[in-house]
Amino acid sequence: MTAKLIKGTEIREVILEEVKSGVDEIKEKHGVVPGLVTILVGENPASISYVTLKIKTAERLGFNEIQDSQPEDISEADLLGLVDKYNKDDAINGILVQLPLPKHINEKKVLNAIDPDKDVDGFHPVNVGRLMIGGGEVKFPPCTPAGIQEMIVRSGVETSGAEVVVVGRSNIVGKPIANMMLQKGDGANSTVTVVHTRTKDLEGHCKRADILIVAAGVPGLVKPEWIKPGACVIDVGVNRVGEKISEKTGKKIAIQGRGVHSRIRSEQNHPAYRRCRNQGRLERV
Repeated sequence: MTAKLIKGTEIREVILEEVKSGVDEIKEKHGVVPGLVTILVGENPASISYVTLKIKTAERLGFNEIQDSQPEDISEADLLGLVDKYNKDDAINGILVQLPLPKHINEKKVLNAIDPDKDVDGFHPVNVGRLMIGGGEVKFPPCTPAGIQEMIVRSGVETSGAEVVVVGRSNIVGKPIANMMLQKGDGANSTVTVVHTRTKDLEGHCKRADILIVAAGVPGLVKPEWIKPGACVIDVGVNRVGEKISEKTGKKIAIQGRGVHSRIRSEQNHPAYRRCRNQGRLERV
């Protein structure tokens, strides 16, 4: 069996066009422009990069996008006041607070201050509960797990009754995608097992997976011989494993490692899997 690479960037373009059509319809029927505010504290280069991409995407979709940049030394009270201001602003439908925040600010306190109905990251405890219930209760599924599920569904992988093994138990990826895949409905109805770096027989669990989602934040954790023939493998995100000098710029750049062993990725005709990739944030478990 020849490996099939399913590219997240191609699926992303299809989804963005669908969202843009929805935005245009809302504008035409209701005269309303969806409003999104992104709050950036400080000048972390990675955060600036993430926020810049979010801004460009929101503008492309026709959102009313507000970028609210705050200094590194903003007080926790002032940041909470800013969140409260946007909670009360009827023109704003979604609030994104870019993480990480400076050490003097309690991230959990800030995230919990966001109105759950505007919490587009889905991090608020109310939205975590809605995700657990599933169905129409879900307002905003977390973005990376939602992306994983869309890739699986849109690539034609059968999920109903499938053995899904999730490697990783983070609040951002592992726990939510496990819950989403076991729900009753399209793109789910799976039998889900969650494993992690303390699981005794990690290899045995991985070997029986029809769909293997790797999000443990440990480079090379899953070995080639662990992959069941014909399985769909979702390798979530990247990990920094070292540095090297760029031939183009002469500057240091990160060497990236992924959860699935590099030998699998280098073998285009590896018989064991159809492979999907989604790039997202990870937490080490």
